[in-house]
Amino acid sequence: METLSRSLSKSLGEFLTSSSNHFSRRSGSIDDHDEEALKWAALEKLSTFTRLRTTIIQPHDLVDVTKLGVDDRQKFIDSIFKVTEEDNEKFLKKLRKRIDRVGIKLPTVEVRFEKLTIEADCHIGKRALPTLPNVALNIAGRGLSLFGFNFAKTTKLTILRDASGIIKPSRMTLLLGPPSSGKTTLLLALAGKLDPSLKVTGRVTYNGYGLGEIIPQKTSAYISQNDVHIGVMTVQETLDFSARCQGIGTRYDLLSELVRREKDAGILPEPEVDLFMKSIAAENVKSSLITDYTLKILGLDICKDTVVGDEMIRGISGGQKKRVTTGEMIVGPTKTLFMDEISTGLDSSTTYQIVKCLKEMVRFTDATVLMSLLQPAPETFELFDDIILLSEGQIVYQGPRDHILSFFETCGFKCPERKGTADFLQEVYI
Repeated sequence: METLSRSLSKSLGEFLTSSSNHFSRRSGSIDDHDEEALKWAALEKLSTFTRLRTTIIQPHDLVDVTKLGVDDRQKFIDSIFKVTEEDNEKFLKKLRKRIDRVGIKLPTVEVRFEKLTIEADCHIGKRALPTLPNVALNIAGRGLSLFGFNFAKTTKLTILRDASGIIKPSRMTLLLGPPSSGKTTLLLALAGKLDPSLKVTGRVTYNGYGLGEIIPQKTSAYISQNDVHIGVMTVQETLDFSARCQGIGTRYDLLSELVRREKDAGILPEPEVDLFMKSIAAENVKSSLITDYTLKILGLDICKDTVVGDEMIRGISGGQKKRVTTGEMIVGPTKTLFMDEISTGLDSSTTYQIVKCLKEMVRFTDATVLMSLLQPAPETFELFDDIILLSEGQIVYQGPRDHILSFFETCGFKCPERKGTADFLQEVYI
């Protein structure tokens, strides 16, 4: 830290000496704008490694983002995100504007699935005692009887049948369907996390590459409907641990190219955007600003120091656990998310707030999101761009949300007035 401070002071001193005539005024003083320009100029004289870890905090102080304390990060979050929904959108706009200004195009992922059929072996009939002969007969799949006991017969159960579709980037896609319609199986298949015992035919591709050609776990994340956590860890510790395990991905490469182009073009970034981007791109940080940001947008900042809890330890509520499960994945660099029933245990207003924040993330970072919800509220339903409707393992509809009512009207199903679209669809596919 002392070496960094000496380097910063030396660079700033050299620049002030060489530029004193240009920035001098009749009174001999330097105003705030000139002082900030001098700080940015001193910052550009640092080595690339140091420059990507150093930024300016008002009033014009050069700091190492890896040395920010808990109070510093919290002060930053509180100053930027006073009203979470409104300020999050404004901040993401600034972040995207900075990237677009130098002509950088963010990478996107388009997920396609073609003629996807998934089958499982299902045992029907009465169970027998777990003896060696019974196991052998079960494997053989015969409905035989021995010593008065009936043995289960094995049959094929089709979970998904000839499912085809596209999950587009920069768009929110909602997956609807009744229980046991195959929603979870489809999400797991697209994320590359299916049980190996299942029989799968068809093809899933990411930007044209099959799951066997890439490592989907490095590109996508599956958010389960089951909350599995370490009960003795606090909410913040859980998200910090998840962030360290997932790493920073391509954030550092993006920041490096962004800073290089800005320097060549003579562009000065906004200090708060620069601080955020450099902080989330820093490696080997015990607690990152991305954790504080995620806690804020998910409404978990009020319980960040509370243990998650389990069956033996009292902790946060069930709805807060569901948000922790979501937060564990979005703190990472992955921008392809398959989210399974994230609204369980949440009230409609909280669900709306979380989905709205995710929509802004999708819009401004070109992410790819497929989310299943059982029966979303009308205002939440309106946030989605595309709809996939599943029924008994088959896709009934896939396309823009705006066209779904006209599609079913041509099929003879007209939505009554004053009835929510999601409720109407629930009745149709049941």
